[in-house]
Amino acid sequence: MRFNDRITELRRKAGLTQEQLAKELFVSRELVSKWERGERLPDYKTVGRLAQALGTAPEQIISEDELIRAELAECIPSGQEGRNADVVPLLNRFLGDLKQKPRNVFVRRYRFHESPKEIGELYGIGEGYVRTVLARTRRKLKEFLKESVSDEQ
Repeated sequence: MRFNDRITELRRKAGLTQEQLAKELFVSRELVSKWERGERLPDYKTVGRLAQALGTAPEQIISEDELIRAELAECIPSGQEGRNADVVPLLNRFLGDLKQKPRNVFVRRYRFHESPKEIGELYGIGEGYVRTVLARTRRKLKEFLKESVSDEQ
Protein backbone atom coordinates (compact mmCIF):
# COMPACT_ATOMS: atom_id res chain seq x y z
CA MET A 1 0.00 0.00 0.00
CA ARG A 2 1.33 3.43 -0.93
CA PHE A 3 1.87 6.10 1.69
CA ASN A 4 -1.00 8.25 0.42
CA ASP A 5 -3.42 5.32 0.72
CA ARG A 6 -2.13 4.66 4.24
CA ILE A 7 -2.81 8.27 5.26
CA THR A 8 -6.35 8.11 3.90
CA GLU A 9 -7.08 4.77 5.55
CA LEU A 10 -5.66 5.81 8.92
CA ARG A 11 -7.49 9.15 8.84
CA ARG A 12 -10.79 7.40 8.16
CA LYS A 13 -10.14 4.82 10.90
CA ALA A 14 -9.50 7.70 13.31
CA GLY A 15 -12.87 9.14 12.29
CA LEU A 16 -11.39 12.41 11.07
CA THR A 17 -12.20 14.49 8.03
CA GLN A 18 -9.42 16.10 6.04
CA GLU A 19 -10.45 19.43 7.57
CA GLN A 20 -10.24 18.10 11.13
CA LEU A 21 -6.85 16.52 10.52
CA ALA A 22 -5.56 19.71 8.92
CA LYS A 23 -6.66 21.79 11.93
CA GLU A 24 -4.96 19.38 14.31
CA LEU A 25 -1.69 19.61 12.33
CA PHE A 26 -1.95 23.36 11.65
CA VAL A 27 -1.85 22.82 7.89
CA SER A 28 -4.40 23.46 5.16
CA ARG A 29 -7.03 20.95 4.13
CA GLU A 30 -5.65 21.29 0.61
CA LEU A 31 -2.26 20.03 1.81
CA VAL A 32 -3.86 17.00 3.48
CA SER A 33 -5.72 16.36 0.23
CA LYS A 34 -2.45 16.52 -1.74
CA TRP A 35 -0.88 13.99 0.65
CA GLU A 36 -3.81 11.66 0.15
CA ARG A 37 -3.66 12.00 -3.64
CA GLY A 38 0.09 11.36 -3.60
CA GLU A 39 0.91 14.79 -5.03
CA ARG A 40 2.99 15.90 -2.04
CA LEU A 41 4.94 14.22 0.72
CA PRO A 42 4.95 15.35 4.31
CA ASP A 43 8.44 15.79 5.70
CA TYR A 44 9.47 13.30 8.36
CA LYS A 45 8.85 15.73 11.22
CA THR A 46 5.29 16.20 9.97
CA VAL A 47 4.94 12.43 9.60
CA GLY A 48 5.61 12.16 13.34
CA ARG A 49 2.87 14.69 14.13
CA LEU A 50 0.57 13.01 11.61
CA ALA A 51 1.14 9.61 13.21
CA GLN A 52 0.39 11.03 16.64
CA ALA A 53 -2.84 12.61 15.39
CA LEU A 54 -3.86 9.31 13.76
CA GLY A 55 -2.86 7.16 16.74
CA THR A 56 -0.17 5.15 14.99
CA ALA A 57 3.60 4.93 14.57
CA PRO A 58 5.31 7.07 11.90
CA GLU A 59 6.61 3.92 10.19
CA GLN A 60 2.98 2.86 9.57
CA ILE A 61 2.57 5.93 7.34
CA ILE A 62 5.92 6.14 5.57
CA SER A 63 9.35 4.85 6.49
CA GLU A 64 12.42 7.05 6.53
CA ASP A 65 13.80 5.03 3.58
CA GLU A 66 10.62 5.57 1.54
CA LEU A 67 10.76 9.28 2.31
CA ILE A 68 14.41 9.52 1.26
CA ARG A 69 13.71 7.68 -2.01
CA ALA A 70 10.76 9.94 -2.71
CA GLU A 71 12.85 13.06 -2.03
CA LEU A 72 15.45 11.91 -4.53
CA ALA A 73 12.84 10.80 -7.06
CA GLU A 74 11.66 14.41 -7.22
CA CYS A 75 15.10 15.31 -8.63
CA ILE A 76 14.60 13.20 -11.74
CA PRO A 77 13.42 15.40 -14.61
CA SER A 78 9.92 14.77 -15.88
CA GLY A 79 9.87 12.09 -18.55
CA GLN A 80 13.23 10.64 -17.47
CA GLU A 81 11.93 8.23 -14.84
CA GLY A 82 13.02 4.67 -15.51
CA ARG A 83 15.81 5.59 -17.95
CA ASN A 84 18.81 3.38 -17.50
CA ALA A 85 21.36 6.13 -17.99
CA ASP A 86 24.40 5.76 -15.78
CA VAL A 87 23.75 8.48 -13.23
CA VAL A 88 26.79 7.78 -11.06
CA PRO A 89 29.20 9.89 -13.13
CA LEU A 90 26.62 12.68 -13.32
CA LEU A 91 26.01 12.57 -9.59
CA ASN A 92 29.73 12.55 -8.85
CA ARG A 93 30.21 15.56 -11.12
CA PHE A 94 27.31 17.37 -9.44
CA LEU A 95 28.62 16.64 -5.95
CA GLY A 96 32.14 17.66 -6.94
CA ASP A 97 30.86 21.08 -7.95
CA LEU A 98 29.04 21.70 -4.65
CA LYS A 99 30.54 23.61 -1.77
CA GLN A 100 31.68 21.43 1.11
CA LYS A 101 28.81 22.00 3.56
CA PRO A 102 25.94 21.33 1.12
CA ARG A 103 27.82 18.31 -0.23
CA ASN A 104 28.35 16.91 3.26
CA VAL A 105 24.72 17.50 4.25
CA PHE A 106 23.48 15.88 1.00
CA VAL A 107 25.71 12.82 1.41
CA ARG A 108 24.82 12.38 5.10
CA ARG A 109 21.13 12.40 4.19
CA TYR A 110 21.07 10.37 1.00
CA ARG A 111 23.99 8.00 1.47
CA PHE A 112 23.89 7.42 5.23
CA HIS A 113 20.13 8.05 5.68
CA GLU A 114 20.62 10.39 8.60
CA SER A 115 17.75 12.60 9.66
CA PRO A 116 17.97 16.38 9.35
CA LYS A 117 18.09 16.53 13.14
CA GLU A 118 21.09 14.17 13.28
CA ILE A 119 22.89 16.08 10.53
CA GLY A 120 22.25 19.37 12.29
CA GLU A 121 23.64 18.02 15.55
CA LEU A 122 26.70 16.66 13.76
CA TYR A 123 27.56 19.98 12.12
CA GLY A 124 26.24 22.32 14.82
CA ILE A 125 23.52 23.79 12.62
CA GLY A 126 19.76 23.95 13.00
CA GLU A 127 17.45 21.29 11.65
CA GLY A 128 15.57 23.92 9.64
CA TYR A 129 18.80 25.04 8.03
CA VAL A 130 19.58 21.42 7.10
CA ARG A 131 16.14 21.08 5.49
CA THR A 132 16.71 24.30 3.53
CA VAL A 133 20.14 23.13 2.33
CA LEU A 134 18.65 19.80 1.25
CA ALA A 135 15.74 21.41 -0.60
CA ARG A 136 18.04 23.81 -2.44
CA THR A 137 20.51 21.07 -3.29
CA ARG A 138 17.75 18.80 -4.62
CA ARG A 139 16.48 21.68 -6.76
CA LYS A 140 20.01 22.23 -8.12
CA LEU A 141 20.39 18.50 -8.77
CA LYS A 142 17.11 18.40 -10.68
CA GLU A 143 18.23 21.32 -12.86
CA PHE A 144 21.67 19.77 -13.35
CA LEU A 145 20.17 16.44 -14.41
CA LYS A 146 17.72 18.14 -16.76
CA GLU A 147 20.57 20.04 -18.45
CA SER A 148 22.79 16.96 -18.60
CA VAL A 149 20.05 14.83 -20.17
CA SER A 150 19.35 17.60 -22.72
CA ASP A 151 23.05 17.74 -23.61
CA GLU A 152 23.12 13.97 -24.24
CA GLN A 153 20.18 14.06 -26.66
